Amino acid sequence: MLTRFKGILIAVFLGLVCPALLITMFQNEGTQIEPLVPNSTVAEEKVETLPLQISVLMNDGSVVKMAMNDYLTSVVLREMPANFENEALKAQAVVARTYALRRCVSGGKHVNADVCINSDCCQGYYDINEYLDDAGSSENVKKVQDAVNMTNDMVLVYGGKLIDATYFSCSGGRTEDAKAVWGSDIPYLRSTESPGEENAAHYVDSVTFSADEFVGRLKIAPDQIRNLQIGDITYTTGGGVETIDICNMRFKGTEVRNKLGLRSTAFVITVVGDTVTITTKGFGHRVGMSQYGADAMAVNGAKFPEILAHYYQGTQLVTYQDN
Repeated sequence: MLTRFKGILIAVFLGLVCPALLITMFQNEGTQIEPLVPNSTVAEEKVETLPLQISVLMNDGSVVKMAMNDYLTSVVLREMPANFENEALKAQAVVARTYALRRCVSGGKHVNADVCINSDCCQGYYDINEYLDDAGSSENVKKVQDAVNMTNDMVLVYGGKLIDATYFSCSGGRTEDAKAVWGSDIPYLRSTESPGEENAAHYVDSVTFSADEFVGRLKIAPDQIRNLQIGDITYTTGGGVETIDICNMRFKGTEVRNKLGLRSTAFVITVVGDTVTITTKGFGHRVGMSQYGADAMAVNGAKFPEILAHYYQGTQLVTYQDN
């Protein structure tokens, strides 16, 4: 009888106490994405475990490990004007967090770091002290910190996995399909309207080339200058140039943008005499979230979940929690 009673006590101990001990032991091992809204559905595929910290490659070659929210504050300060609406800043914080964590999980582009601070490679970064030295205000720092903290742990997923949360400055009125820019069909990076961007710094831009420079950059034979003509043009769903015939040669819109250093692929070419003027709409690759579009939505009363759902169609806004 005594032996049986001891057995019951051991079973109770193992069933109730040990799981709690195991939870305590492993709760600092990482984080796990969980539904933000209790009634929302989550894909069956298991989501990766996420880190609480991020290792950042600085410009001097050093690698600094820092808390995720400290890193994100510096990213948002660099990537989006702090005078934007709070809801736009919150949307930017979620997108920047998702972008960074995806690189933590996938291994990123760097051997000893998750991300760098070069916006041409990863995301921009503005050290808070440098920001203040450059006449930035402590009020703006607090505003950005609040946006990061109020979206604490929130990320975007599609099919149970962190999305590739690309973003840019201004679309010129409509964003672009990922396939039109990078050749890959990504279901949550579809072309969508982005109204209210007219006040963006680079909503419309113009640049003028001499005919010699124009054909030189496109590597067109110099003898073609006399017959400098713009032929057939096809357009993408997002209003960018898909293909364009120049001097009887066919170019992709992305190729023309890169070779001429244009602000976007939404452009119009005008030839007058020996000069070529190109007018562009938007600034950036135009895939994902338009920052000026996000701000315009926020001005009109949209909350950050609505902004994110608009630019990343079919995604889920979720939070990750300690294991």
